[in-house]
Amino acid sequence: MAIDKKSVEQKVLKALEQLRPFLLADGGDMELIEVKDDGTVLVKLLGACSDCSMSMMTLKAGLEESVKKAAPEVKEVVAMNMVETL
Repeated sequence: MAIDKKSVEQKVLKALEQLRPFLLADGGDMELIEVKDDGTVLVKLLGACSDCSMSMMTLKAGLEESVKKAAPEVKEVVAMNMVETL
């Protein structure tokens, strides 16, 4: 069953906006790149988040959890600029 990518994108953006003040406070940010057909959300970590040693924990424990709560259709959140470090 295909997901409604536009609807999921809106939910994800809303979740990201709620998290953004916390990231900005630490000199970081994030950008939504794409919602894929399989429910994977691609983001790009920016600023201090792009090279912080805690980025993976922030991504999985904070960002992914919040996004999945807002949009249960989401299966996983992946940071494009961290793929090469996995």
